Amino acid sequence: MPELIKNTLYVMTPGSSVHLDADAVRVYHPDNGAKRLPLIRIDHVVAFGGVTVTDDFLHRCAADQRSVTWLSGNGRFRARVIGPQGGNPLLRVAQHDALRDHERRLDIARGFVAGKLQNTRQVLLRAAADAKGTRQQALRTAANAIALDLGGLPPTDNINVVLGIEGQAAKRYVGMWRHLLTEHSQVGAPTHRVSRPPTDPVNAALSFGYGMLRIAVHGALEHVGLDPYIGYLHGIRPGKPALALDLMEEMRQLLVDRLVFTAFNRRQLLPQHFVDHPGKACELNDDGRRAYLALWSEARSRPWPHRHLGRDLPAAVLPLIQARLLARHLRGDTPHYIPWSPA
Repeated sequence: MPELIKNTLYVMTPGSSVHLDADAVRVYHPDNGAKRLPLIRIDHVVAFGGVTVTDDFLHRCAADQRSVTWLSGNGRFRARVIGPQGGNPLLRVAQHDALRDHERRLDIARGFVAGKLQNTRQVLLRAAADAKGTRQQALRTAANAIALDLGGLPPTDNINVVLGIEGQAAKRYVGMWRHLLTEHSQVGAPTHRVSRPPTDPVNAALSFGYGMLRIAVHGALEHVGLDPYIGYLHGIRPGKPALALDLMEEMRQLLVDRLVFTAFNRRQLLPQHFVDHPGKACELNDDGRRAYLALWSEARSRPWPHRHLGRDLPAAVLPLIQARLLARHLRGDTPHYIPWSPA
């Protein structure tokens, strides 16, 4: 039923209900009984499809600034509740001003894409270091091509060119998925990214992981006082957290993709962890979500080098660090936004 991981409570089993019980949360399921946990140990609550959250519990979480997020079975975001937004409103004014300034918007967007491309290369090069023969050569060739894509970012003054470079590098990367999965994996590599809905185990695991990352990034932006819905790279549309998606770009490959491919290669994720639905939709089942969340918890504790700060930081704090670096740039304290890269 509930899983408490790094102060985040995950309630996964359909039919569960979440209740306030004095200064504790009580999670009840008709078949499994109830489990009670003190609220002081919980910073965030994540409820998957089929889980009911009572009004009194939501009101208490809002009062305590404790977020509650609803996800679908494959990790797709459904809704989020948190109390009154904090932070300095002048920072959000600066955020809007940067969006209206073509040069500043373009500079920030280039930073997000540069971080993504650099970290995509890292994934390919790390895999190539453990590969041999034609597989190693293919991974290194793709990494070198993405390096050339990266070199095309500085001269451009057109946001559509930036998006085109990002899309071209993404195609190169997805073409290498068959080499990122080794012969030990029990699933095959898809030829393209499918997310609405995922149709195979790899895409389903990636979508679930991106859902976990989105929760972390969204919360980090709110924590520093930024509006997650006003971004610079992704288009602004109602209900779309453009800035959260922007900031995720530089973290997806190393924090999620690498975890997913490693888990398949080590057989920590197996075909029996997934379920197929009518219409070819594929998602993690309860056992699969538990397996993934255990890996995610371990990965969040892993230290990563931060080249700009010159020290190692746990993966769990990287979204908050990058949100603060972005806020510093928007306030005018630094000339550019510096994306995260370990090398």
